[in-house]
Amino acid sequence: MLRTIIVRLVEFSTRFARAVVASGVIIASLCTFYAMQHFSVVTDVRQLFPSDLPWARRASQFMDAFPQYEVLVVVGAPTPELAQKASAELTAALNSDRAHIRTAVQPQGGTFLARNGFLFMSTAQLAHTAAQMERARPLLQILATDPSLRGVLQALSAGIAGVERRAYPPDALTTPLTAGANTVQAALDGRPAWFSWQNLANGETAQRAPVLRFIEVAPVLNFKALQPAKMTTDAIARTASLLGLARHYQASVRITGLAPMNDAQFATLKENAALNAAISVLAVLIILWLALRSWKIIFAVVFNVVCGMAMTAALGLWLVGALNLISVAFFVLFAGLAIDFGIQFSVRYRAERHETGRLDSALSGAAQKAGWSLALAAAATAIGFSSFLPTGYRGLSELGEVAGPGMIIAFLSSITLLPALLKLVDPPAEPGEMAFAALAPIDRFLHRHRYHVLYGTLAVVCLASPLLVFLRFDFNTLHLQNSKSPPVAAYLELRKNPETGANAADLIAPDLATAQADARELAMLPQVGGTRTLANLIPDNQPAKLAIIRRMAMVLAPVLNPPRLRSRPTDEDEIATLESTARQLSQLAKRGGAAGRAAAHLSDLLVKLAYSDPATRAPVSDALVLPLEVSLQDLRYALQPRLVTIADIPSDLKRQWLASDGRARVEILPKGDPEDTSSLAAFVRALLVHHPADITGPAVLLYEAGRTVARAFVEAGLFAIAAIALLLWIALRRLRDVFFTLVPLLLAALLTLELCVIFNVALNFTNIIAFPLLLGVGVAFKIYYIMAWRRGGTALVQSTLTRAVLFSGLTTATAFGTLWMSSNPGTSSMGQLMALALLCTMMAAVLFQPVLMGPPQTVTAPVSPGGRPLSNREEILSPVPIRRG
Repeated sequence: MLRTIIVRLVEFSTRFARAVVASGVIIASLCTFYAMQHFSVVTDVRQLFPSDLPWARRASQFMDAFPQYEVLVVVGAPTPELAQKASAELTAALNSDRAHIRTAVQPQGGTFLARNGFLFMSTAQLAHTAAQMERARPLLQILATDPSLRGVLQALSAGIAGVERRAYPPDALTTPLTAGANTVQAALDGRPAWFSWQNLANGETAQRAPVLRFIEVAPVLNFKALQPAKMTTDAIARTASLLGLARHYQASVRITGLAPMNDAQFATLKENAALNAAISVLAVLIILWLALRSWKIIFAVVFNVVCGMAMTAALGLWLVGALNLISVAFFVLFAGLAIDFGIQFSVRYRAERHETGRLDSALSGAAQKAGWSLALAAAATAIGFSSFLPTGYRGLSELGEVAGPGMIIAFLSSITLLPALLKLVDPPAEPGEMAFAALAPIDRFLHRHRYHVLYGTLAVVCLASPLLVFLRFDFNTLHLQNSKSPPVAAYLELRKNPETGANAADLIAPDLATAQADARELAMLPQVGGTRTLANLIPDNQPAKLAIIRRMAMVLAPVLNPPRLRSRPTDEDEIATLESTARQLSQLAKRGGAAGRAAAHLSDLLVKLAYSDPATRAPVSDALVLPLEVSLQDLRYALQPRLVTIADIPSDLKRQWLASDGRARVEILPKGDPEDTSSLAAFVRALLVHHPADITGPAVLLYEAGRTVARAFVEAGLFAIAAIALLLWIALRRLRDVFFTLVPLLLAALLTLELCVIFNVALNFTNIIAFPLLLGVGVAFKIYYIMAWRRGGTALVQSTLTRAVLFSGLTTATAFGTLWMSSNPGTSSMGQLMALALLCTMMAAVLFQPVLMGPPQTVTAPVSPGGRPLSNREEILSPVPIRRG
């Protein structure tokens, strides 16, 4: 009955070809308009998973309780003072941009840490610092009264006098003289000049690497856009440029974090997209030409696929509202399978056209001989995809919701629109046979050595099955991104910095006391590198430290806050001071030693600077004075601490660690490389053993998401195999034929996984989409062969069917293979695994399945119902069971 319906649909479509094509174009146009109006991709990865999963619920509770800063701005500058100044200005500017930024905070900055910085030192370190500051009181008085190039040089002169009076050891000036010489030399050479008073206090003459300051930003995200955070990151870059941070502070600004890296994922997909698409289209057209040998037929097949895709897109958007990062793959799946249906029908049409020479009878014959196979393949594929619906991975279940109906659309268009198009374009007659005569030796080889090939293949696959123990699922999404992308490159540099908390985990405790106890317990685990709580912002031994700071303030506060400042020096004042300081340095140089050599060098440089123009001296003044003003202000703040309690911690810092209802956060950092998947998994498993109901955070989300995805694909695979087996049993009515259909499919899947281990290809969130494709294409291919075999077909490798299967698989594999060339590792791995899966399923269908099935259950030569001997072509896809004479 179904075959009759298909034949009548094809005959109707060819009889009213113009009306059918016009209707198809109108429907496709309306669907295209609807899809364009409603097209949306939900880029929020959290929506890929149901919110009722335990780990997703914990993550949601954590996000509701504590602020989420999905953008991290990294400000780098040559000195701590410049980094501090640049980050403070940028933070203030960002907080005024409410259109793009909800809030921006400095975890390392702000008045709280500036005022209480001394309290976070150890008591011994603080006492040593206090003694140094008190000895430097005369120098601080000069600098605070005259914060200029003149004041700095006069402070240096006072230091030289102190050495001469033996108040300081001879080498006490070696470090400041060397640092000052580096600054002046840079200005004279035309290079950026900088100087750090904080480095000087620590005994450092040069900064080995840029000083980094972090700004955590809660962005305004637009999840309807493919790059939800792009407007925010553009606003940050624009603000940094308008502030002139590079010009004023030699500061660089890099933007990273979860949201920018997700955006970068989509941005890299655009790289070479046009070139890859052009290569893919050209390769597909070449293969279609080899398969169909007529541009008219190729046009009909491609036009049919485009119309079907428009219809499926509209239906999919109507069903799910918005596509997600997984369900959007239906475009790839639809294109591959719709082209397969089109090639199967068109190759069968070509064979019939060669036999009959008439267009209408060829189309009708193709429907009668290929329609039932196409219908069964489409139904099995649709059921297979629909089996994804009950899985716990929303991304996959919505893919099934879209792709399942899409297969029915692809089939219906292949037996209505495609025949109508072929009728209108009227391809030329087919002078040659469609079969692959060149593959006859393979047929003979498989016939002679059937059992060797059969048992050998099964033995190789079974013996290789222990390799599956080493199959990896890489749940780290960072490995799917282009490491050269600026947000990813910045993150890779920062990932081992504890301040970034790369791949950390979080524990929600009922209160701060419990959080501290949990932190101490978890810190003892061998997989844990450290823990942090709100208590880390409360210094220890505060009474003793406050006493030291008060004594230091009594000595230094009058010095740091002079009643009035000296007037700014003129250019003549600076020249005179440069010359007098150079003379003092010349005298100091006569003492020899490291200090003497440094003094001689700086003396020569100061003389050159004195005879330079004011534009050359200005960078030296700026390099010395700006950090001086910052350091003096920081010191004034640091001399005014108060006893720190939880109530004194600023709200923006406190909210990151203490929820409004009293729940407290514990941040747990992994030990070792946070990007090593195995160590990260061990880290999460250890935490889940101790706190299975309270652990969340980036590391846990990655691990649990990976487990959910892997479990969903296993469940979907089992559902799909069971549903397809049931459908095949209903359609074929023979368990043996069901077995012959499913075994090659399972064999292809096993072989694909084993090759993944051999070629070190890890499964991930992206390339695992290859398995729905393998299921869809694989089931279709196997059904074509089982139906041909049931009708008594022999020499299947050289048959018309194999021609259609090979070119269909090559077309799809070529389209996916171009993804392999992508600069995006995730996209590249998807193309790699899809091409591998298609190769395995084609080999299983073309070479293994005929061997598995063996000769048809008949004898001697095939004959028609009327007794006429059938040709090999007629034998393969005969519309009725073959009677052997």
